[in-house]
Amino acid sequence: MSRHRRLGHGPTHARRRARTVEEEHDMATTKQKLGTAGEELVAKHARCPGCKRTDKSFKLLPPNFKCADLVCDFCGYLAQVKSKRIKGELPDTITGTILGAAWGPQRERMEAGIYFSLYVVLVNEVGQASIYFLPRDLQTAEMFVPRKSLGPEARRAGWQGFMIDMDKAMADVVRISDGDVEEFVLRA
Repeated sequence: MSRHRRLGHGPTHARRRARTVEEEHDMATTKQKLGTAGEELVAKHARCPGCKRTDKSFKLLPPNFKCADLVCDFCGYLAQVKSKRIKGELPDTITGTILGAAWGPQRERMEAGIYFSLYVVLVNEVGQASIYFLPRDLQTAEMFVPRKSLGPEARRAGWQGFMIDMDKAMADVVRISDGDVEEFVLRA
């Protein structure tokens, strides 16, 4: 066997190609699809609270970007989006907890005094969705509650997430609208 073949070069080496967006979407879990759909909904209907441009200037960040999901392509404002399925009518405000993400990066930013504004997308069983907004200035460290680390038998052993306790914010979220529309259709 030639040296090139042993090193994985040459004609017998199957090269990996990048997956298309469609292939990534097909491989995503139901929760990941809900999250992506929520991010797209906010980008389509929400104005940037930083520069307040009338055109929708939010763009999606790459998947797994730490602590942020959207960036304003005009002023650089960063925001996080969380999506959650609920039963029944869409509420005017949000109480209780929402699943966060990885605790380590969130904790590090909080210790540095960095918070990203939060958009929450609630979706009911018939596909109606509402977008809620909590600015970074109204968030508290107490809102972000670390979860127990995953056990040694888990696929991601040692990983630790967090919950967002909406009742510990300094004020209620604001339900946003696009024109006079407060409920959007979301199929994820």
